[in-house]
Amino acid sequence: MAVTLLTARDIREIAADIGLRPTKQKGQNFVIDPNTVRSIVTSAKLEGRSSVVEIGPGLGSLTLGLLEAGHHVTAVEIDEVLAARLPATVEKYGLTAAAADETAPAAESSNFELVNADALSLTELPTAPDALVANLPYNVAVPVLLHFLEIFPSLKSVLVMVQLEVAERLAAGPGSRTYGVPSVKAQWYGDVTLSGRIGKNVFWPAPNIDSGLVHIDVSRTHRDPDDRRRLFSVVDAAFAQRRKTLRAALSTWAGSPQRAEELLRAAGIDPKARGEALGVADFERLAAANQESSQS
Repeated sequence: MAVTLLTARDIREIAADIGLRPTKQKGQNFVIDPNTVRSIVTSAKLEGRSSVVEIGPGLGSLTLGLLEAGHHVTAVEIDEVLAARLPATVEKYGLTAAAADETAPAAESSNFELVNADALSLTELPTAPDALVANLPYNVAVPVLLHFLEIFPSLKSVLVMVQLEVAERLAAGPGSRTYGVPSVKAQWYGDVTLSGRIGKNVFWPAPNIDSGLVHIDVSRTHRDPDDRRRLFSVVDAAFAQRRKTLRAALSTWAGSPQRAEELLRAAGIDPKARGEALGVADFERLAAANQESSQS
């Protein structure tokens, strides 16, 4: 698919044209390197023509990369100025850029949809997505990721670029220093892996830290809302006081330290263990033990 990807010069020209000055508060760091964009798309491991939802497309760098690979893109952008400009950018670099080459088809307009909305409050999309690929704003990365995994059960694959520290936390395993609430919640949905590291120099403006790519192979296709709520409740409680044993940390959640110990033992977990020692399966057994005890 003949699509022209945005260069650093293109990015700055578009920004100047709409009077954009990127701000840290909005987490605006735009990818200016076409090779990095293609690397991100490749890391997404999308097969065939996927229906991709992209959160925070910004000036359109990754949007064009996904269109170039032949995917359908639903772009969700909260910023009204950026949202207003994006269709024109797709038209110029995606739909008409191929017109000069009569042997290569241009990207079809039906492959692109725009939703001007806050991703955190979104509950439906014009096209059900089977993949999420995005350069997520650092300040809302985890809430947005978990919200979309919760709201859109059609998602089978995720590839997000986030702050490197957040990426490492999402992919961390039990016992790791960085393992915590985001790790367990993301891993409840499927296999989470750190897929790469992105340096600061491919962004404009350059952030203070590197970024990381996180891939999630969403294997939990049946995601019962009640199961999720019960599991996430015990996970939040277990990590609220990291230095405490689970017997103590879960005392409020369970109703008392004694009942917490009973539930832990019923789930085959040492009451003296700490939350960071438990994997997803351990937390599931604990939530199930609490549910069974409540019903008896």
